[in-house]
Amino acid sequence: MEQHRTRTPQRRQPPQAQPAPPGGLGEVTAPAACPVTVTVAPTAGAAPKPRPGGGVPPVVLALRRFPDPRLTGIGAGLFAALAMFLLACLDRLLLGGSELVYGLLFLPVSALTALWVRPADLVTAPIIVPIAFAVGVIPVAGGTGGFGGQAMAVVTALAVQAGWLYGGTLIAGLIATVRKVRQMRERQRHLLRADRAARRPRA
Repeated sequence: MEQHRTRTPQRRQPPQAQPAPPGGLGEVTAPAACPVTVTVAPTAGAAPKPRPGGGVPPVVLALRRFPDPRLTGIGAGLFAALAMFLLACLDRLLLGGSELVYGLLFLPVSALTALWVRPADLVTAPIIVPIAFAVGVIPVAGGTGGFGGQAMAVVTALAVQAGWLYGGTLIAGLIATVRKVRQMRERQRHLLRADRAARRPRA
């Protein structure tokens, strides 16, 4: 029987690069390798950039853009009285002196007065608001027969709208109380920080 000869396959070695001849005429030099800059494109699942508000709701941002003046006690009283008088005049011209509209307008004016008064005059906010209500009710009350009739109409209007008067005064008092409590807490924190800084040993 014939036996098949098995040959072990031999690995072919790659031809060795022969050294280049020394430079001379007609020599072609290969260009130097140019560096390649690879830019990684952002993936689809990359985290989005944070919002400019830092995740704050838009309502809070709108409130922060709202003007925040600091009025003295006299300035807050003038603001409240003038605002209520002008609103009462508009109410008299457009709606014939509606007591309901005047009472509803009194609530935001009371809140703004308590928010805009400076911290040193927070106690005056619940006192200013009823005076402004009485000043503004004059155009709405109407009344005839001279000064006496006008005064009686104002007193009657104040008695009828006592609910709105108490409501606005309560709102101003609550806002002033909350601001006062926050002011006292901030002052206490400041004193504690100053005390801790003074107790730290200096290096």
